[in-house]
Amino acid sequence: MKLLAIPAFSDNYLWLLHDACQAIVVDPGQAEPVLECLREHRLALQTILVTHHHPDHVGGVAALRDATGAHVVGPAHERIPEPFEHVQQGDMVAALGLRFSVLDVPGHTAGHIAYYAHCPGEAPLLFCGDTLFSGGCGRLFEGTPAQMLASLDALAALPGDTRVCCAHEYTLANLRFARAVEPGNTQLHDYSQECEQLRARGLPTLPSTIAMERAINPFLRSREHAVIASVAAHAPHTDTRDEAAVFAALREWKNQF
Repeated sequence: MKLLAIPAFSDNYLWLLHDACQAIVVDPGQAEPVLECLREHRLALQTILVTHHHPDHVGGVAALRDATGAHVVGPAHERIPEPFEHVQQGDMVAALGLRFSVLDVPGHTAGHIAYYAHCPGEAPLLFCGDTLFSGGCGRLFEGTPAQMLASLDALAALPGDTRVCCAHEYTLANLRFARAVEPGNTQLHDYSQECEQLRARGLPTLPSTIAMERAINPFLRSREHAVIASVAAHAPHTDTRDEAAVFAALREWKNQF
């Protein structure tokens, strides 16, 4: 299997997975970059996976479906362009010989889902949309801090070698915030340098891994003493005994950073 990150808009990635004949695309906010990639690699689009309803994730769905006849799969509790297969937690999606587990990960939107698959001979894949970013997480447009914390806990529990295929190149900005929260995290500093070098060469910082995110992402580390101490210093009125309150204060800090 070959995994490609197709750039779109200013900072989106439309993930395309192919076996040299057929392809899956995830969250195609634009159709034309996907169609160009399909033509370049002489691929037939089999399946479109959608994580949530925002326009930069679904804007190209109808055009791609019309152009290719691809089967569309999306969140059961969100409005995306019909017709599509409605899926939720516990469902399985078969595509390209892989079986994707559907995970409910509300927070960024109320019905946001993610797709996780074991890949024989390769590290597992996670298509997580705007829930988990490298060094960060999505804004809480529709869900609560407690929901997002639970969603991130579920993703953090996946195997450490899981490839994290999130939908935006937000990594450098996220890591600047992460260093403000946890300045003593040496692995975070090393990872930041690696990512800066990649971007200087025009390369994606993604996919990351679950193991790396556990080590450097403050939103997966909101129960760590160093992170709690930083939150308490930044927002002294936070009830640091309340995990959701700490997470909410951390997210609000990032919103204003």
